[in-house]
Amino acid sequence: MPVAVLSGFLLDLAYPSVGLWPLAFLSVVLTLATLVGRSVGGALIVGVSYGAAFMLTHLMWVVQFLGPVPWMALGLFEAALIAAGSVLIALVYRWSGLVLPGRWAQLLVVPMVVAATWLLREIVMGVWPYTGFPWARLGMSQADGPFAEVASWAGVTGLSFLMVLLCAATLQYVRVARFKDPRAALPAALLGIAMLLLPRFPTTPSGEMQIGWVQGNGPSAYFDEREPGDIFAAQAAATRPLLGQGMDLLVWPEGGVDSDPLASRNTAAALDELVRAAGAPLLINAATSRDGATYNTSLLWTEVGGVPQLHDKANPVPFGEYVPDRWFYQLIAPELVSLIQREYTPGSNPPYMMVGERGIGLAICFDVIYDDVIWQGAQLGAEIFVFQTNNADFRGTDENLQQLAFARMRAIETGRSVVNVSTTGTSQVIGADGRFLEALQSGQAGARVSLVPLHTGLTPAVVIGPWLTLALSLGALAAVIALAVAYRRRGVRSADRFERAALDPDQPSLSERRSR
Repeated sequence: MPVAVLSGFLLDLAYPSVGLWPLAFLSVVLTLATLVGRSVGGALIVGVSYGAAFMLTHLMWVVQFLGPVPWMALGLFEAALIAAGSVLIALVYRWSGLVLPGRWAQLLVVPMVVAATWLLREIVMGVWPYTGFPWARLGMSQADGPFAEVASWAGVTGLSFLMVLLCAATLQYVRVARFKDPRAALPAALLGIAMLLLPRFPTTPSGEMQIGWVQGNGPSAYFDEREPGDIFAAQAAATRPLLGQGMDLLVWPEGGVDSDPLASRNTAAALDELVRAAGAPLLINAATSRDGATYNTSLLWTEVGGVPQLHDKANPVPFGEYVPDRWFYQLIAPELVSLIQREYTPGSNPPYMMVGERGIGLAICFDVIYDDVIWQGAQLGAEIFVFQTNNADFRGTDENLQQLAFARMRAIETGRSVVNVSTTGTSQVIGADGRFLEALQSGQAGARVSLVPLHTGLTPAVVIGPWLTLALSLGALAAVIALAVAYRRRGVRSADRFERAALDPDQPSLSERRSR
């Protein structure tokens, strides 16, 4: 348990704001070591210890928005899912010891099954419950590390799998060979070298866009005191220095317009005037109401008029942007639930827009952590990604920097530049290699016009990503079931042999068989 708790703390340190990426590998090795030889109950205890230490530390920023009770509830629920996955990993180690006793089976097959089982846990946490919470994925810790470029080939999911595979192979070398046979270290060594030397998949440069982007730094947190129009005014004030500079697109952050421009003539008229002054279409974000539902919507506002291009956030945040099963949670914590008045509906329109002849991929705030949103934008023809976000509720915490690491990994994964724009910061232009091209610091109003590179062509991560996720999930389930069946049959056969020996007096004793 102490080692598991230490491992949880070490894993958090691998992510921003500390960002010591090698600690992710050390954490995984130590965590796997704590599961070897554990019973089901022991694995649960060790898994909860590891999961709670990691999640409660990693998600400390939840306290600032909703307080300690939701933080504890989310952190411990995620820890319970981690514990359930830990039991499976412990069983894989136990069953494989009997079913796969061979030296090279232990060195080659067992690490693959362990890594797939770890990844199955990540995948389940990313989709369940209520669209899941794929925030703390292992691959997302590597934005500053030398293995990040693997994501362009295998995606963040594949990177997580290969990281655990490397750690599990290293642990098996220690367990099986005990540092005595260098040949046994070859699987882990070759995998590590291949991951280190694999270059980023090249996408094709397709030109550049002049993009203006604005960080208004207005009163945009959920509980900030403000008057109607204050957030709009903050973005407009920060935009004025950009007017007349020549832009292909102007971008405001999530929630930069605090009234529905599809319903308010005054808001629409103000946006029309701003677009004329900028000489470029304006990508905004606002809460919109259509057909009796409310959406978190990005809109491309142009001089042409008519209905703008729309994209609604695909995955509103449970207990942040809506309350699932509100009647139930109202019974448990009525005061907390009543604070959340928003009830956003998930969008179904694609995360993609056309700006002239250029395709733009989109993700609104936490949608950046969902693979399908990013992959769909690239597959539809995006040459660049624009991420609009509002981190005002989490000022002064690690949330903003953790989300920024996700944006950088998405740039590498898709081979596209990313314009990441926040209301309060930080905001950045990120190259296709994950490096910063320009940035504005957190907590200050500002704006820039940046010449942003465009790219075409799909990376293997985008092409095979959905199939890889499915294959690893099904492969993990199949491997665990096969091990369980083989272990049971082997155990039954062993029990039969002992029973026959006990009933047959002519059978030699165990000591006699050993001496022979």
